[in-house]
Amino acid sequence: MSNNLVLAAAIGYKFEQIEFFVKSLRKFYNNKIVFLISEKDKELKSKLIEFNCETVITKINKKEIQFKRYSIFFEYLKNKEFENIFLCDSRDIYFQSNPFDFKYKGLINFFLEDKKIKDCPYNSNWILKTYGEDSYKSINENIILCSGTVLGNKEKIMEYLDLITRYVSTYKYKKKLKYLITFRPDPEGRGCDQAHANYLIHNSKIKNFELYSNSKGPVATVFYLKKIIFDKNSFLINEDGKPYKIVHQYDKRWGEFKESVEKFKSYLNI
Repeated sequence: MSNNLVLAAAIGYKFEQIEFFVKSLRKFYNNKIVFLISEKDKELKSKLIEFNCETVITKINKKEIQFKRYSIFFEYLKNKEFENIFLCDSRDIYFQSNPFDFKYKGLINFFLEDKKIKDCPYNSNWILKTYGEDSYKSINENIILCSGTVLGNKEKIMEYLDLITRYVSTYKYKKKLKYLITFRPDPEGRGCDQAHANYLIHNSKIKNFELYSNSKGPVATVFYLKKIIFDKNSFLINEDGKPYKIVHQYDKRWGEFKESVEKFKSYLNI
């Protein structure tokens, strides 16, 4: 059995918010799952133990974790031995297969959305207000890269975490903006870790990476996904007719997913 790891943050969440993530993943994957949680998340910790999930405890609160999780993940992994690591969000992800059961071409792999940076107001704002107009213009014709799903070998994941941590401390988000999806204030530049990921990868600050398209790759990032197609067992399938390994941001289009998600849960008996 390969020594792989799924690593995610779930600070301040109730188990019900990540239950679909955990249960669907455990249907396909028996290796290590580790969640970064708060010392206050005692009930969540006890539920995660039931599914053989480990936890890393931090005092950092939910507002701070957007950026600080990268340095915490780096420190956690420093003296650990893993073959491949999947860094991911938790609340808005479910699994349709083992995430490592795919012939990834890169030493580290990133997954694209279905829109150019310049055509997305959220990503445009994050990059503009973190890196400035010149840097924004140099990459805004590229397709958005989603920072919520990254998979690679340990060495490259460590390099990526270190780069993000260093750039977060160097390039600060310069102006508050309204977070348009939820209409909540965005005092920490919520989402700006994605600005760093897009800046670093589209400027090739890390080598030996592969980018996978949203329409034919192993990960569906649903917010801008052009075609939503389910098979007879309610698996979301890509344009090649193959089930995605991972479905991300399905909550952003819940009206189109609700019925199929319930059928999929029934199919998996979860």
